[in-house]
Amino acid sequence: MLHKTKGIVLRTTKYRETSLIASVYTEMFGLQSYLVSGVRASSRRGAGRANIIQPASILEMVVYQNELKNLQRIKEFGYASVYQDLFFNVTKHAVALFMVEMMLKCVKQPEPNEDLFHFAEEAFLRLDNSPEPVVANYALFFSLHLAGFFGFRIKDDYSSAKSILDLQEGVFVADRPLHGYYLADTLSYATSQLLKVMQPEELAQIGLNRQMRKELLKAFQNFYALHIADFGVLRTIPVLQIVFGE
Repeated sequence: MLHKTKGIVLRTTKYRETSLIASVYTEMFGLQSYLVSGVRASSRRGAGRANIIQPASILEMVVYQNELKNLQRIKEFGYASVYQDLFFNVTKHAVALFMVEMMLKCVKQPEPNEDLFHFAEEAFLRLDNSPEPVVANYALFFSLHLAGFFGFRIKDDYSSAKSILDLQEGVFVADRPLHGYYLADTLSYATSQLLKVMQPEELAQIGLNRQMRKELLKAFQNFYALHIADFGVLRTIPVLQIVFGE
């Protein structure tokens, strides 16, 4: 059957001479793999079409959906939203690719989740329109809020009495845990401040230096690895550190 749905492109792979296979997180069907035929052809019909299907693109699609197949087909596609800056701004593009990698590592099954789709869609669109002071902290903001959709959001109950963040349990505690997965002092407090941010514009008010962002990204990677099987290492973190001079 044919269906119309929006989707966020997460990954593309070349297929044969002229086609692509795209992993897309869709509003209607969750994570799906699509065969997109002829988009890499040099013909007038194919010219430029592959550029539309690139990681972080938000598409409007007409798709064939067969629940018995692992590979679906796209009949029609185009931009649902056109970024003004994200694909041309090096720092924003690096953050967007980090967000894409986070979703790829977290979403394991094709079950739909409209709330997650709308969160991710808005996050990419807000990144596109954000000034540089916001962009610098955006990967941290996205990481903390994405976790809530997978059931392990950190409970923000930081206080002077509970100032140690136990990453394994996802809570602030009074004493340093016996394991090594925790944050203390300024990094624990900074995480609490980031958890309070509901609108990206507020990120400009979070005073973090390069070293703090570097350590927080590493800690949040560990946090996800503790809660999602086979999460592994984020390849985009070193890229972020380069583009932000960290």
